[in-house]
Parts: sequence; C-alpha cells; structure tokens
Amino acid sequence: MGRALFLALSLFVVLFVAANSSGFEERDLASEESLWDLYERWHSHHKVSSDLGEKHKRFNVFKENVKYIHYFNKKDAPYKLKLNRFADMTNHEFRSSYAGSKVSHHRMFRGSRRGTESFMYEKVTDVPPSVDWREKGAVTNVKDQGQCGGCWAFSAVVAVEGINQIKTKKLVSLSEQELVDCDKTDDNQGCNGGLMEYAFEYIKKNGGITTEENYPYRGEDGSCIASKENSHVVMIDGHENVPENDEDALIKAVANQPVAVAIDASGTDFQFYSEGVFTGECGTDLDHGVAIVGYGTTRDGTKYWIVKNSWGAEWGEKGYLRMACGISAKEGICGIAMEASYPLKSSPNPKNKGATSPYKDEL
Repeated sequence: MGRALFLALSLFVVLFVAANSSGFEERDLASEESLWDLYERWHSHHKVSSDLGEKHKRFNVFKENVKYIHYFNKKDAPYKLKLNRFADMTNHEFRSSYAGSKVSHHRMFRGSRRGTESFMYEKVTDVPPSVDWREKGAVTNVKDQGQCGGCWAFSAVVAVEGINQIKTKKLVSLSEQELVDCDKTDDNQGCNGGLMEYAFEYIKKNGGITTEENYPYRGEDGSCIASKENSHVVMIDGHENVPENDEDALIKAVANQPVAVAIDASGTDFQFYSEGVFTGECGTDLDHGVAIVGYGTTRDGTKYWIVKNSWGAEWGEKGYLRMACGISAKEGICGIAMEASYPLKSSPNPKNKGATSPYKDEL
C-alpha cells in the first residue's frame, strides 16, 4: 500500500470515528423519519421491549436526548457524550434508577462519619505523578448494578478488592449481593441506598466477605443467605476516612490504594458521558457511590481522577470516567472529596468455610 493511500485511509478512519462518536450522524437528525430509523437501530441494539404505544412515548424522549447530545458535542468541551442504554430515559427516570443511592440522605440521618480518627497517609509527602491501579492488577472487571440502587456496595467492594490484592497479590472478585442482602445492621437499605463506610464496618464485624462466584449479583433485594454470608474469603480490619474537602489528601490515599467515594451523578451529561475529562456542571447532593482507582494528567496539563463506575462496560470509557481534579471548589468536582474512605487490612484472610478459596497461603 502506498504511503499516500495509507494516509488517506487513516484520515478517513479518523473522520469516520469522529462523525460516529455520538452513535449517529448529522443526517440522522434531518427528519422525523430519519430519527425514527435511528431509534429503531438503537432499540434493536439494546434489545428494549415495549408495546407500540410505549415505544412512541419513548421515541419522544429519545429524540430530545439525541438533540441534546448532538448540540453538546458541537461545543469545545474536554469531554463528549453519546447514545447509550439510557437514551430513552428522561433524566428524572435515570436519576431515580441509577443515581438513587441517596448518600446525602443517609448521611443526614446517621450524623457524623464513622471510622478511625487517624489518616494513615497524612505524612506522605512524595506521590507519583500518575497512578493506575488497573495496571497494577488491583481492579476487577467493570460490573453492572442494574436498576438497583446498590452502588454503595459496588463502591465499597472495589476498595476491598483493591487492598486485598495489594496485600495478598491475589485479585478476587467479591460479592456485592452479600452486602445488599445482609448488611442491614446499620440501616443500609440494599437497593434503596446506603453508605460505603457502613459496608466496611459490616465486613469487619462479619469476619469477612465472600466471593462474587459464591454469592452472585441478582440486581434486587433478597434475604440474606447465611451459609454464603459465613463463607468468608477476604477480611479487613476496619476503615479510615479521608479528610473531607481535601483533594490533596485524597491523592495521597489513592496513590496507595483504591478509594471509595460518593459523587453527584444526576446530571444529563453524566447520563450520556462517553469520553474525555469530565468538567460538567454538577452539585454536591451526593447520590452515587463510585471508586477512584487512579489519577493522571492530560497532555494539556489537566489533572483527572480515574473513576470506576458500576453501569456496565458500555457506559463511558469502557465503564470508567475521568473527572477533573483540582479545578473546582474544595469539595472537588461533583463533591468527589466529601465522602471518601478506604478499608484497612493487615490481618490474614480467614480460613475458608465453604466458598472456593483463591488462596493457597494466608498473609
């Protein structure tokens, strides 16, 4: 292949990808008919089932979302949006189903944060310019909470999986469903929301947590299965809170282990986030639990957090998003520095009581 032809084809690919980064092209917005065709293609890809009447109602929502995404992506923003499985949902529906953990609500009822009064990374003075715990083997595959508001369980599990791998060199996927079903001692409410620090306390008090394989995720509230709850595989010794509204402290913590955080994820831009460093408008009404698994800096000098979400791998950057670091108020973008915590682990993992253990040797 000649160099000129190669460059021409490369340019075509770049332009094609750019034109389709939203999942549609300009011509798809030309008429009601072309929008309906786009909707049919989206509908088929996402295997959404509905009768004709409901389908027409959903089309009207879809159409408005397509227009929003199209006009947003014409802006010179550092992040892009695209059609995804939430494309026929109003923002209110999306918030209710996927950003409904009500972290701020639970905090108001339960008062001050609980945990050790110390911050073990307080005296850390030298942190690397970038960290990615995925590259270090401390992060499992992206998971999907479905329409259960159990993001608090997913957030806590990411942090526990991370510290367990750091301490044992074994990456084990742990059970969010155990937390959803069994962590009711401090009024965590399963699919109706909860707090990550209470999940850490439950794991400590319970003597550990079992594997995802042993207690698989169902995406709905259920009765606690005691035999599985007692099949401990990974234990922790408690947790610490990162000092509130302090991104410098948060960087120190993330440099040493994945950290559970809460954010305000209710905005339309969050609903359709595709790629880039998120700098969108959002408040501090914390409604969604996620986990920071690293940080870095773009070529133009923008610092960002690497955030693992629980909306499946088709959302965002293969299930992740990058959120701007150090450009907003002291609480961080979307309140990311307000409710950060991480588990402590120094004790060996428990002798297994039934679940398949990934360990040949204890710590």
